[in-house]
Amino acid sequence: MNPKSSRKPGQDEHLLNLEEIRLVSDLRIMHAKVDELYHLIESLKRRHEESSIVTYSDRQILAENIARVDEIYLWYVKLKEETERQNGEL
Repeated sequence: MNPKSSRKPGQDEHLLNLEEIRLVSDLRIMHAKVDELYHLIESLKRRHEESSIVTYSDRQILAENIARVDEIYLWYVKLKEETERQNGEL
Protein backbone atom coordinates (compact mmCIF):
# COMPACT_ATOMS: atom_id res chain seq x y z
CA MET A 1 0.00 0.00 0.00
CA ASN A 2 1.30 3.42 -0.89
CA PRO A 3 1.25 5.58 2.29
CA LYS A 4 0.91 8.78 0.26
CA SER A 5 -2.38 7.60 -1.25
CA SER A 6 -4.06 7.69 2.17
CA ARG A 7 -3.00 11.28 2.91
CA LYS A 8 -5.39 14.16 2.66
CA PRO A 9 -4.65 17.17 0.45
CA GLY A 10 -2.33 19.65 2.18
CA GLN A 11 -1.16 17.05 4.71
CA ASP A 12 2.36 16.82 3.18
CA GLU A 13 3.14 20.40 4.18
CA HIS A 14 3.20 19.31 7.84
CA LEU A 15 5.81 16.58 7.31
CA LEU A 16 9.28 17.23 8.69
CA ASN A 17 12.39 16.86 6.58
CA LEU A 18 15.47 15.07 7.90
CA GLU A 19 17.12 18.20 9.30
CA GLU A 20 13.92 19.18 11.12
CA ILE A 21 13.66 15.69 12.60
CA ARG A 22 17.27 15.94 13.78
CA LEU A 23 16.57 19.35 15.32
CA VAL A 24 13.49 18.09 17.17
CA SER A 25 15.46 15.10 18.41
CA ASP A 26 18.33 17.29 19.59
CA LEU A 27 15.91 19.63 21.33
CA ARG A 28 14.27 16.73 23.17
CA ILE A 29 17.69 15.58 24.35
CA MET A 30 18.59 19.13 25.39
CA HIS A 31 15.36 19.50 27.40
CA ALA A 32 16.00 16.19 29.17
CA LYS A 33 19.62 17.11 29.99
CA VAL A 34 18.66 20.56 31.28
CA ASP A 35 16.04 18.95 33.50
CA GLU A 36 18.58 16.39 34.70
CA LEU A 37 21.14 19.11 35.48
CA TYR A 38 18.52 21.19 37.28
CA HIS A 39 17.54 18.30 39.55
CA LEU A 40 21.17 17.38 40.24
CA ILE A 41 22.00 20.95 41.26
CA GLU A 42 18.87 21.21 43.39
CA SER A 43 19.93 18.02 45.17
CA LEU A 44 23.44 19.39 45.77
CA LYS A 45 22.01 22.65 47.11
CA ARG A 46 19.63 20.80 49.42
CA ARG A 47 22.26 18.41 50.78
CA HIS A 48 25.39 20.55 50.99
CA GLU A 49 26.48 24.03 51.94
CA GLU A 50 27.90 26.18 49.14
CA SER A 51 31.11 26.65 51.11
CA SER A 52 31.57 22.86 51.28
CA ILE A 53 30.98 22.51 47.56
CA VAL A 54 33.67 25.11 46.88
CA THR A 55 36.06 23.56 49.41
CA TYR A 56 35.80 20.03 48.04
CA SER A 57 35.49 20.82 44.34
CA ASP A 58 38.29 20.88 41.83
CA ARG A 59 38.54 24.67 41.57
CA GLN A 60 39.70 24.69 37.95
CA ILE A 61 36.90 22.39 36.81
CA LEU A 62 34.37 24.33 38.89
CA ALA A 63 35.48 27.55 37.20
CA GLU A 64 35.16 25.90 33.78
CA ASN A 65 31.69 24.62 34.66
CA ILE A 66 30.62 28.07 35.81
CA ALA A 67 31.89 29.59 32.55
CA ARG A 68 30.00 26.96 30.53
CA VAL A 69 26.79 27.57 32.44
CA ASP A 70 27.22 31.33 31.94
CA GLU A 71 27.59 30.72 28.20
CA ILE A 72 24.49 28.51 28.16
CA TYR A 73 22.56 31.11 30.15
CA LEU A 74 23.42 33.85 27.68
CA TRP A 75 22.29 31.63 24.80
CA TYR A 76 18.98 30.99 26.58
CA VAL A 77 18.54 34.75 27.09
CA LYS A 78 18.96 35.20 23.31
CA LEU A 79 16.37 32.47 22.70
CA LYS A 80 14.00 34.18 25.15
CA GLU A 81 14.45 37.49 23.33
CA GLU A 82 13.78 35.80 19.98
CA THR A 83 10.67 34.14 21.42
CA GLU A 84 9.40 37.49 22.68
CA ARG A 85 10.18 39.11 19.32
CA GLN A 86 8.29 36.38 17.44
CA ASN A 87 5.35 36.57 19.87
CA GLY A 88 5.20 40.31 19.28
CA GLU A 89 4.89 39.71 15.53
CA LEU A 90 1.82 37.47 15.91
